[in-house]
Amino acid sequence: MFSFKIQAIQGRARAGIFTTPHGDLETPLFAPVGTQAAVKTLTPAQLDELGASLVLANTYHLFLRPGDELVADMGGLHCFMQWPHPILTDSGGFQVFSLAQTRKIDDDGVTFKSHIDGSTHRFTPEKSIQIQENLGADIIMAFDECSDPNNHGYSKTAMERTHRWAERSLTAKKRTDQALFGIIQGGVDPDLRTTSAQFISSLSFPGIAIGGLSVGETKQEMHATLRLVTQLLPENKPRYLMGVGTPEDLINGIALGVDIFDCVLPTRLARHNAAFSSQGRLNLMNATFAHDQHPIDETCDCYTCRTFTRAYLRHLIVAKELLAGTLLSIHNLHALIQLVKDIRTSIINNTFKSKVPGWLEKWHGNAERKSTILHKEAG
Repeated sequence: MFSFKIQAIQGRARAGIFTTPHGDLETPLFAPVGTQAAVKTLTPAQLDELGASLVLANTYHLFLRPGDELVADMGGLHCFMQWPHPILTDSGGFQVFSLAQTRKIDDDGVTFKSHIDGSTHRFTPEKSIQIQENLGADIIMAFDECSDPNNHGYSKTAMERTHRWAERSLTAKKRTDQALFGIIQGGVDPDLRTTSAQFISSLSFPGIAIGGLSVGETKQEMHATLRLVTQLLPENKPRYLMGVGTPEDLINGIALGVDIFDCVLPTRLARHNAAFSSQGRLNLMNATFAHDQHPIDETCDCYTCRTFTRAYLRHLIVAKELLAGTLLSIHNLHALIQLVKDIRTSIINNTFKSKVPGWLEKWHGNAERKSTILHKEAG
């Protein structure tokens, strides 16, 4: 049911197709995050119109509410949320481990308290796989432990535990219509990351995720880790960089050989009145936009930019109209989805290397101007 075919390579950047039961995924791709089986402010039809091919849902949140067994009774996530294309669920590990004050970790699993009602629950690799099998996503994740990247001792312990849990996740998996990805951990330590990449690659996962990045390390550390890890991974399996999603990160990640990305950033920025643009991130609450008749971005052809002015969008924000979040989410997601599609086309056409400098110049915002530019990796 699952296969990965590389169509073109330029430098370390790859264009491929990952076949799943709910359709082919053309990589590289960016996946919007639908934490509660819904991408905030958008309908499935709107996501389809944006060209989204993969949506991520959250195991921890759906376990607590409405419950994975209820979702299974409703026919699984595809029926429940009316999304006909592929779905990916995370393992719940990151969310559980972020509950630092209300969870206890041991070698068997994690005991934690619900952020909703304080009730006590326990996740093990076996439990995480069971929940994800009930949810029914096409791609599911091994249970892992994400650590503080700046704590070497903890990173080593978490990595070793993640490796044991990866083996248990593989043993626990029963459904054949789901692809289970293993996760590489190890903080920003090169030796730990090398060990983890080699171990996870040695197991029979059809895809491999890189976890524990964009969680407090510098951009330079993230890029150095990616540069090291991707060259250690098998060529015939898709590579998923978890939770990373600025335009510059997508460009650099693809240049280093990453195939799949997801991030809450585009919809979160939209809910905080911010939009990606070729002028950097715009805060549309700013009074300077009150009489601005331009679209968010003159170079963008999304529905929002084709139809509405910055002045109208600012009016919606000031008036606290829910439509503001929808229109900004449409624009922000379109920006990332279209960027990755354009990159994919350039890899196939063998023009990626020449176009990377222009994309980086266009998309890195003011806050990112000192980030490492990796277009040389595309060669």
